[in-house]
Amino acid sequence: MWLAPKQNQALGQSPAQRRLASRRWIAFHGAFRMRKGFFLQITLLSMVTAVVGCSTFSRKSGQAVVPAEYGETIRVACVGDSITYGSAIKDRMNNNYPVVLGRSLGERFEVRNFGVSGATLLKKGDYSYWERPEFRAATQFNPHVVVIKLGTNDTKPQNWKHADNYTADYEAMIDHFAALPAKPKIWLCSPAPVYQTRWGINEKSVVEGVIPNVRALAKRKGLPVIDLYTALSGKPEMFPDKIHPNAAGAKVMAETVEAAILGR
Repeated sequence: MWLAPKQNQALGQSPAQRRLASRRWIAFHGAFRMRKGFFLQITLLSMVTAVVGCSTFSRKSGQAVVPAEYGETIRVACVGDSITYGSAIKDRMNNNYPVVLGRSLGERFEVRNFGVSGATLLKKGDYSYWERPEFRAATQFNPHVVVIKLGTNDTKPQNWKHADNYTADYEAMIDHFAALPAKPKIWLCSPAPVYQTRWGINEKSVVEGVIPNVRALAKRKGLPVIDLYTALSGKPEMFPDKIHPNAAGAKVMAETVEAAILGR
């Protein structure tokens, strides 16, 4: 054991012995500090590795659906209004966006259309989705994936007067589906663009009201948004009545939703 120089003097060592002891003391503590610094570096490196590892894990196990992680057919519920239902689409049964989505996703998925023409997300809306049989059917379906596209009909003046309730009602719907036994992954969709005000549906309320509300709620709930507004913007030819997309527009919707679900 090496003693500090003052301790060496107290033991009556010679000057030469004290100098040797002092050098050994300095060398010992220098090595100790190096070892301590090395261990500190190793500890910090381990901490950083752990954090990076967690971040990588989070990205890999995030919102995207990985079919291999499911031991059964993956049930997808498309909740929405007439645009989801496929109003104004020729051969609607084969060309609405949920059907196109199901064909593209393949046999591992079962995609069902729970769209309701005229439906609002608002509970006080003139045709609230909450009160429709399709809402109950979507619940009983116990989906693994829920895609919500509601808000277009909410922009009608008689409905948007209840705009203050929009976020709370939307959050309640999210929480309703999130509580199902399958613990589904949930995507929120921005409404499609409105190319002409009709039936009270208007672009101003979509852009200035619905979309900001959807994005803010999604951020708060930690949910992704499928930007159908951008995907369908600049494509008026796909909207024969200026509100509802045709089969080509439904295909764009299906492709956009599929990319989001699979994380592409």
